Amino acid sequence: MDGASQPAVVERLQGMGLIPIRVDESVTKVGNVGGVRGFFNRNHVSQDDVAVFTQEIATLLKAGLPLDRCLEILIGLSANEAVRELMVQLREDVRGGAPLSAAMEARQGVFTRFYLNMIRAGEAGGALDVVLQRLTEFMERSKELRDTVKSALIYPAILVGVSLLSVAILLMWVVPQFSQMFEESGKALPLPTQIVIAAGDGVRNYWWLMVLLAVGAYSWFARQMREPASRFRWDQRLLNLPLVGDLIGKLEVARFSRTLGTLIGNGVTLLAALSIVKETLSNTVMCQALGDVAAQLKEGKGLGKPLMETKLFPKLAVHLVMVGEETGKLQDMLIRIADIYDREVHSTVKRMLALMEPVLILGLGLVIGGIIMSILVAILSVNDLAL
Repeated sequence: MDGASQPAVVERLQGMGLIPIRVDESVTKVGNVGGVRGFFNRNHVSQDDVAVFTQEIATLLKAGLPLDRCLEILIGLSANEAVRELMVQLREDVRGGAPLSAAMEARQGVFTRFYLNMIRAGEAGGALDVVLQRLTEFMERSKELRDTVKSALIYPAILVGVSLLSVAILLMWVVPQFSQMFEESGKALPLPTQIVIAAGDGVRNYWWLMVLLAVGAYSWFARQMREPASRFRWDQRLLNLPLVGDLIGKLEVARFSRTLGTLIGNGVTLLAALSIVKETLSNTVMCQALGDVAAQLKEGKGLGKPLMETKLFPKLAVHLVMVGEETGKLQDMLIRIADIYDREVHSTVKRMLALMEPVLILGLGLVIGGIIMSILVAILSVNDLAL
């Protein structure tokens, strides 16, 4: 089992209802498709690749082909060398008698724990093609949600970049053109002009220091996010931010609901499913809350009331979970909650974008206008002196 540490693996096994007797760290690690190598090596297996061949395998299995024949066909169709190599390894393991889930689990770093548990559930129920189709739908919806947020942030990011570039050009090249003329005039310049000229000199002479400070700030923040205690504090602050905290909460609720509903619908027990869902959430505050929920679930307190006690999940979502528990349709309610909050995320992103665009444009206009006005005031004062 892959895990960050021995206590993490023990906790995961206990969450699955197992009693670990001994946990030893493996000396060798199989594969490395992530990290720095994965970033610079474009010929690696990405989650988009996983989604594509999941859909292809589901289609071929539904057509009645045996699993090894499906993998054989995909080997010939794949254009990515890493994906082709992965298919060859899976085919050889399957032909050797290993179940598909075990063959996939041996390729560490490629398949998530959620994915592997779904495959195991499909194998146990004899409905691997159905499970693969559900996995495809799940991955498509998750990708659509991620792409919605990313695409919404592209325009503000471009606007901020253009703003910084415009201000840098004004301060480093335009303002210095007037500095010599102002110095030769011999008149004291207005305070705004002095500030702009000093800012231009600072950017032109100490740009390298600004770059170092930016890199240092990024490194410090990345180190903070790697430390569990610091990451927890930052996640807590993000949840308390207006608009941003609401968006993060809705994203996590949508991911939690869809993942949990999909796992339960494919035969995974609720306790084991909660243990898996914890790993799919990115906010550690909500992860810890789910750990407390799982502990109360073991005591027979159900799912809805412990979720309500965390005060992190929206009341609507919790009430729908309670209804699902009472009616025996928890899976359907969880999928419905995911659909509701997917739409909420779309609308929240649109509202944030509608608010962000005019603020950025107005801020850029004020900064550039202030620089230009400070230069014009100085020019007029020099002309008054000449007259």
